Amino acid sequence: MAAKRIKSIAVMTGGGDCPGLNAVIRAVVKTAINRHNLDVWGVQDGYLGLIEDRIERMTYNDVSNILTLGGTILGTSNIANPFRYAVKNGRKPEYKDVSDDCLRALRERGIDALICIGGDGTMASAAQFAKKGLTVMGVPKTIDNDLFGTDVTFGFDTAVTTATEAIDKIHTTASSHHRVMIVEVMGRYAGWIALHAGVAGGADVILIPEIPYDLSKICEYVMGRSSRGKRFSIVVAAEGAKAKDGAMVISHRVKGSPDPIRLGGIANKLASEIAAKTSLDCRAVILGHIQRGGTPTPYDRVLATNFGYTAMELLMKGVKNHLVVLKDGRLSSISLSQIAGKIKTVPRDGSLVKAALSVGTCFGE
Repeated sequence: MAAKRIKSIAVMTGGGDCPGLNAVIRAVVKTAINRHNLDVWGVQDGYLGLIEDRIERMTYNDVSNILTLGGTILGTSNIANPFRYAVKNGRKPEYKDVSDDCLRALRERGIDALICIGGDGTMASAAQFAKKGLTVMGVPKTIDNDLFGTDVTFGFDTAVTTATEAIDKIHTTASSHHRVMIVEVMGRYAGWIALHAGVAGGADVILIPEIPYDLSKICEYVMGRSSRGKRFSIVVAAEGAKAKDGAMVISHRVKGSPDPIRLGGIANKLASEIAAKTSLDCRAVILGHIQRGGTPTPYDRVLATNFGYTAMELLMKGVKNHLVVLKDGRLSSISLSQIAGKIKTVPRDGSLVKAALSVGTCFGE
């Protein structure tokens, strides 16, 4: 039996915001209209808009002049899970599966397929919708670069650029005041941003979740620099970095979120501990959400455009329930079922780790 021809699609952005989202939306909408004469709908605020039936028609003009804009014109949410949605019931929330309501909202508008732009949480729900019969296509988005199956995600290059520019500026104040500056960057459970920005910014110490650190080794390293006349040091720490005998530092927990743990605070912890052990002047700098904002780099604009176009072309060729990926320099796709429950972490024996070690960078080992 021939596959049903797609006549109408919807697009949504889920999870944390990310530079390049609008470039993907633009590519999807313009490709759908220009090449395939499809009706296009936009889901507001990710899965929350799907749950609340906030789905609006999109036109060519809606996506004009958004290529360089950060954020997402559709809005997003990282706390709404259609398969476990928190509904207030007195003081305690009651969790319900409202996925059938979401499917009904799409069917009532004649929407044949949903393009989900997001990270691992968004793709996990997309895979569940696929099992219920919805035609889905995923586009990999996260500044963390931790989505399994693709060599790179759009948003990562912009985040690394932002973090590197901050490290460059921190160098001058660290040098002027002869301080140890600990720069905390995002990345959750993967150290890609810390590794790339640390190497690009000439960090003396890089701490990532994949290589638990020994505090005494870090202190020995920065004291050694000080004794050699290097009167400042730059430490770049991923928010998920942890000591060999310790745990990741949790900032807070968000009730009702699919991933309630919010990491943060490792820079303050390290500044206090290094100062206590070395008597050096230490300061913590937490870059936070600045890494998510701003205009995407040219690389991310190109990658996002390629991802959006490829997502549409694959759908129209009959491919469904896949994630668009960039692997070994080639655009392709893999089944959503292949990425379920997996994240891509930094290999300890990877080439960039080896390169950093070869130029004298300390990883706290």
